[in-house]
Amino acid sequence: MDQEYTLRIIKIDAELERWLPLEPDSEWAQKVFGDIGKKINVDEIKLLLTPLRELLFRGGKRWRPLLMTLVCEALGNNKAAKCVDAAIKLSPVVEFSHNASLIHDDIEDSSDERRGKPAIHKMFGTDVAINSGSFFYFLASACIDEFETSRYKDDIFNKGIIYKLWMDCMRRLHLGQSMDINWHRNITFVPKTQDYFLMCAMKTGSLARLSTEIGAVLSDSLDMIQVLGEAADKMGVGFQIIDDVKNLTTGIQGKKRGDDVVEGKKSLPIIMFLNKYPEKQKQIFEIFSAAKQKGSGASESEQKIDELCNILNSSGIIEEAEKTGKTLLDEAKEIFHNGKLTGSSAKINLDNFINLIS
Repeated sequence: MDQEYTLRIIKIDAELERWLPLEPDSEWAQKVFGDIGKKINVDEIKLLLTPLRELLFRGGKRWRPLLMTLVCEALGNNKAAKCVDAAIKLSPVVEFSHNASLIHDDIEDSSDERRGKPAIHKMFGTDVAINSGSFFYFLASACIDEFETSRYKDDIFNKGIIYKLWMDCMRRLHLGQSMDINWHRNITFVPKTQDYFLMCAMKTGSLARLSTEIGAVLSDSLDMIQVLGEAADKMGVGFQIIDDVKNLTTGIQGKKRGDDVVEGKKSLPIIMFLNKYPEKQKQIFEIFSAAKQKGSGASESEQKIDELCNILNSSGIIEEAEKTGKTLLDEAKEIFHNGKLTGSSAKINLDNFINLIS
């Protein structure tokens, strides 16, 4: 990994630790809960935070807050270092929101694992996971409340912009998740490819978009919000497609190969195949039903996943889907790398960044 990236991720992790301490004290409690924080037993707070720390510090590439720092650096001009520091202060906004969505997503998908260990609801119970996951979202808002910088004459105004961008992101993220849930509940429903792109842009791309948008705000480049957001959407969808392909082929680290099939998810390779070969729908739906019935990790499920992968591979769909994902990543890189940023000559070189998180 690039040394500069490593240093930034170390700083990002330190900021996450500051907001999610192993031993929360009275000062932390008052910062997060207000005056009532003085009365709260810290042991009660630890019960709330323990599931969050368990997931957050299992790992994760931290690429969303890292992207925010890159945008700040590119657009910050002679104040780039100060902008990067501000981005690190706000890194929990995107990282906490992302991890909150993972906790809820695993419950909704009945997933067994996340990042190589049992899913949070499997470890702590569904009730605790729902409550702690929701708190993760609200803890993100506390980071915005605390945020201050002398760079702005009107700090409240800029906080207001960041709040609006964050809330827009949360609404889009949950609508995207709702679409995904509806699709895998209705096993015979086949969405169009363009609907999948829209769903992914909201569910997966929203937090990438938020990272670039906050980066633009912190560097005082409000005119860049739209174009950077669109590039980040492409990036988020591109990464999701690559993950879709890996889930069916090599598997994704920390998750079971083919668990999308067991969960009934309509990933891009499945959608492309069903739209191209509608006469094969009955066969594919039977594979989905059999894998779901047997459950993740069962030998019968693995056989069905292998059968599905062979069908997709022989049709050329896997290769076509992977190419689609890489094309979207290339389009995002072109916007950033070639400086196609309206009103700015800044260039963001994402080559190393893309390699880091691919």
